[in-house]
Parts: sequence; structure tokens; C-alpha cells
Amino acid sequence: MRAGVRLGVDVGSVRVGVARSDPSGLLATPVETVRRGRGDLDRIAAIAGEHEAVEIVVGLPTSLSGRESHAAAAAREFAVRLAGRLAPTPVRLYDERLTTVTAQQGLRASGVKAKNQREVVDQAAAVVLLQAALDAERASGAPPGRPVEPPGRRPGGESSTGPAR
Repeated sequence: MRAGVRLGVDVGSVRVGVARSDPSGLLATPVETVRRGRGDLDRIAAIAGEHEAVEIVVGLPTSLSGRESHAAAAAREFAVRLAGRLAPTPVRLYDERLTTVTAQQGLRASGVKAKNQREVVDQAAAVVLLQAALDAERASGAPPGRPVEPPGRRPGGESSTGPAR
């Protein structure tokens, strides 16, 4: 298991849930719910800096069949913009199937009423997402999900203007 704090980011249309891991990468905990829109990338970058994050894991919502929806395209676009904002800190996309449903069930089971879930469900979903990514890395020994290239970069370290130097 690689050392260092990771952030989990659950991108919604209105809010973005943020969670963090401990430095050993064992446990995910909630951090904050960021309002989606103007300043959201700046706030997530500030959180990453505050926690000295070594990696960001963004949830990629896919259907149970594995197909990507409109929400997946929006999460992918957000992850690319975040990668550009946070470079050289790596950003990875990780399959987040059912994280919000799992988070809502957990909140309900712990006695949080449905009307009070709105403010914390995004953070709880980010915790579920990040914990799944941490567990997958621990089980496989490989970083979770797929890396996201910042805008203007091509896989293999080349930019749109030529090889990286």
C-alpha cells in the first residue's frame, strides 16, 4: 500500500462530497460538502493542500451494466478539469456504482432522517467511494481505477505541443 493521504471526490450536479484517508491509506473519513459551480475546483484544491493529498480519487458513476451515463460524462469532465488544476498531483477515476445508495442506507441505519441527509449524503458517498478504492488497492497492490490526464496532456507524458521534457 502506498503511503499518503488520498481524497475521495463524489461529484454531483449540485454538490461535491469530499472525503480523506489517513496517511497509511486504511480508513476514509468525511471532510466537507462543496457547492458545485464557481470556486468548486479552488476549494477542492485548497482541501488537497490542507491535507497534503498525494492523490485524488474521483467517482465515475456507471450503470449496473457498466455503461456510462450523462452523470459519468459530467464526472469525467470534472476530473479532467480537477487534474489540470491539481497537476502534478495524480487524479484517478474509480467506479462508484451504488455509492450514494450505500451511503443513504448507512445514514438511515444510523438514525439520520431523510430530510437531514441532504447535507451529509455527498460526504458519506465520498467516504464509501474512497474506502472502496483503498480496499481495492490493498487487495490488488495496484493503484485504483484509471489515471486522468490533465488537459493538453496525452498518455505517455506528451503534451499537445510535443514530448514532455
